[in-house]
Amino acid sequence: MSSSDPKTRPKPGPWPPAPDAAPVPPSSWAKRTGFRPKFSGETNASESGQITLTPKPREPDNQPDLDAGRSRATSSAPAPAPAPAPAQPVANGDSERLPAPPSNKDQTVKRRRESDKGLGVNGNGSAQAGQPETNQQPQPQPQPRRATRNEDMVVVDGMGDDGFVSRHQSHMKYELRDTPGLVPIGLYGFQHYLSMLGSLILIPLVIVPAMGGSQEDTSNVVSTVLFVSGVTTLLHTSFGSRLPLIQGPSFVFLAPALALINSPEFQGLNGNNFKHIMKALQGSIIIASAFQAFLGYSGLMSLFLRLINPVVVAPTIAAVGLSFYSYGFPLVGTCLEIGVVQILLVIIFSLYLRKISVLGHRIFLIYAVPLGLAITWAAAFLLTEAGAYNYKDCDANVPASNIVSEHCRKHVSRMKHCRVDTSHALKTSPWFRFPYPLQWGTPVFHWKMALVMCVVSIIASVDSVGSYHASSLLVASRPPTPGVLSRGIGLEGVCSVLAGLWGTGTGSTTLTENVHTIAVTKMGSRRAVELGGCVLIVLSLIGKVGGFIASIPEVMVAALLCFMWAILAALGLSNLRYSEAGSSRNIIIVGLSLFFSLSIPSYFQQYGISPNTNLSVPSYFQPYIVASHGPFRTKYGGVNYVMNTLLSLNMVIAFLFAVVLDNTVPGSRQERGVYEWSDNETARREPAVTKDYELPFRVGRVFRWVKWVGL
Repeated sequence: MSSSDPKTRPKPGPWPPAPDAAPVPPSSWAKRTGFRPKFSGETNASESGQITLTPKPREPDNQPDLDAGRSRATSSAPAPAPAPAPAQPVANGDSERLPAPPSNKDQTVKRRRESDKGLGVNGNGSAQAGQPETNQQPQPQPQPRRATRNEDMVVVDGMGDDGFVSRHQSHMKYELRDTPGLVPIGLYGFQHYLSMLGSLILIPLVIVPAMGGSQEDTSNVVSTVLFVSGVTTLLHTSFGSRLPLIQGPSFVFLAPALALINSPEFQGLNGNNFKHIMKALQGSIIIASAFQAFLGYSGLMSLFLRLINPVVVAPTIAAVGLSFYSYGFPLVGTCLEIGVVQILLVIIFSLYLRKISVLGHRIFLIYAVPLGLAITWAAAFLLTEAGAYNYKDCDANVPASNIVSEHCRKHVSRMKHCRVDTSHALKTSPWFRFPYPLQWGTPVFHWKMALVMCVVSIIASVDSVGSYHASSLLVASRPPTPGVLSRGIGLEGVCSVLAGLWGTGTGSTTLTENVHTIAVTKMGSRRAVELGGCVLIVLSLIGKVGGFIASIPEVMVAALLCFMWAILAALGLSNLRYSEAGSSRNIIIVGLSLFFSLSIPSYFQQYGISPNTNLSVPSYFQPYIVASHGPFRTKYGGVNYVMNTLLSLNMVIAFLFAVVLDNTVPGSRQERGVYEWSDNETARREPAVTKDYELPFRVGRVFRWVKWVGL
């Protein structure tokens, strides 16, 4: 007879007896990360992203329990008791328990069963009430029906027993290897790229004018960005991670590029400032990209992965978006009636009208950025044509330095930023232009600038790690292996070398906004992304396309960037869903990282500048001239430049705080939310994983001996 004493009573296997409290089934993010709550009554997150109270138990039916994921077949085992009685297994999320022997805990088990409404799990995964358990092996049954799609859902639900996404439950219209046909792929691929228009074109519209480039230079750089983005996307989907991720100019490289542009050695240039600065940018990007390629292909990235977790990725990427607050609204304020309307339209489309569907597509959610831009541009054109910005004896095309009249000087800012006819990029751009490498001249290499960019390339790799993991949960059978991830980072380095040779002004890396776009458009096919990459290459050859994009008014660019940077910050923080976001440990680490990522760079940027200092650069570029006045003032000028510049970059401070604290403060894997990557041996045994990530044309067989960069 079994004893009620827990120290003397025999235990039925490795599972402890059921607790007294009846825990609520974990929510989807908990299943995805293997999180098991230590308390009862965990709240669930609805598919729309809102936190809802735990629903009341409902009567059992014959439908599969979709919230609990894919159920496994169970079979009973004899309990280590003289007369084992058949007991009913309990379906609680993804966990299952073997039947416990008769003891004083029977009442607890009975209460636990009652809390689950007596649901047993049979062989086909459906929950039924009061079904007795048998010792026979269950017969294979058809898989449960696919869950109803929720167009708002950004994070997929429906995890398998192994903690990974089930392909038939990923809520995607087209998944990684789907090829439904040319027309559907073309349409979905077009909307995929159009929804990411802001991420592709806005960076050249910021850095080229800052370098002193003309409207023609801006048009040429935009065409070059489209060409390089198309080529590198094709390379990445074929020989990189093979996930449907678009490669393009990353906001991670924007801040260091602006810091380099505003370096002291470029302030007194006479002549073509644009080409001088662009060649220096090219040289630093090429060296940093070669370092990133070495980091990936050498296998060091696999070791570095041990330090990169959601608690590190979240504040680092969020700091990238938050760091540009000094550029956003101050520039929007130069023409409030245009800039504020642009911001409000994008917010209304993406939030208030996101559920409106036209022909089965949520056009306002998917095309919020291009629609807002088109409407605002049309309104600004009408105001310009109606004479709203015409001032007597004032010409918008006359440089501000040549304006003598005080009356015209008063209105020069509104004429420059509100009128839509001040740009002649569309008129001067040719119909055909082929972007070619070294088009701006031979790159110039400065070791101090290259060292800054090498550190930034590590931040870009951290950004890509989060994107790989999140996108794989949406479209693939399993997350990639560490070797596949290293291969992807290595190829991103090669792609950035190409960006440096062609002269885009920034490195090429995975666009973080891509994950949100995949979730919204439900397009996860790599064929659609590849077709879109081919379209980008064709558009880059049409010079008028670059000229049209370059003619977007500056205030509209700033308004769009306010939205894009806010989304980037939110996407960075969304990585916390893989960890215990409510843990005091994680809250303190993320809070410290974010606060000091804003405070410490502010100290460096303001050091040595008095309130009455007359600086030659606009106010929104003042945070990037820190190299000339920072607190590091040793006798080595290069060291001063590197330290003052690096410690003035918000993302660098956030990364340093997060990676040190997360890897030194004690915490369980569950609490830290350590990213789960596929095991190499398991991946090689599963055909689905092999087909998802293996290299095409049997290239992988040649390099099979290089295990650290593949399956």
